[in-house]
Amino acid sequence: MKLKQLESLIGSLDQFENPKIELEQYPTGPHIASRLLYTAENSFEDVENKTVADFGCGCGTLGLAAALLGAEHVIGLDIDTDSLEIASSNATDLDLDMDFVHCDIRNLKWRDRIVDTVVMNPPFGTRRKGVDMDFLFVALKVASQAVYSLHKTTTRDHVKRTALREYNAASAEVLCELRFDVPQLYKFHKKKEVDIAVDLWRFVPQKDREKHL
Repeated sequence: MKLKQLESLIGSLDQFENPKIELEQYPTGPHIASRLLYTAENSFEDVENKTVADFGCGCGTLGLAAALLGAEHVIGLDIDTDSLEIASSNATDLDLDMDFVHCDIRNLKWRDRIVDTVVMNPPFGTRRKGVDMDFLFVALKVASQAVYSLHKTTTRDHVKRTALREYNAASAEVLCELRFDVPQLYKFHKKKEVDIAVDLWRFVPQKDREKHL
């Protein structure tokens, strides 16, 4: 599947009807989502025939993009049941199989690395400081192959230092810098749209990581 076709398909997905600010719910735009998954597959072969988990899946954009690119099994996890209902409806509309789990990522109790690849657009930590790194910590515990994540460019040094020194990632690489379009969703938003610089990261977990956790 070509990049433009992927972007077009996920651009048709339903998004949040009543986003919850306490969960920092912002839709992952098709431009960013398509590039994240396309890069994961075409540059690193981390999607096709793999088990992929979408952490904080929201309306299912990243997970469904993985399914469109040939993932063998896709699991979407989110704390918000309303979002999971939209994601399930989106999967039905695209005639794609995707399993959904209602949970708080920070309390995920998976004991084994049952997924190959984790993809995520975690909360940036504006409302709950450090939640973005909580997501990354868990992702590196459960992924056997790679973690793809979006983080504010302004946090680049902190993200890399924490991933390598505290979370024992084998590698942490910024693949590119992107512009995250934040639409005017909440009452306190003064502008119709704001662009935020975000990094697309690829993290590789340590194979002997259990020794450190």
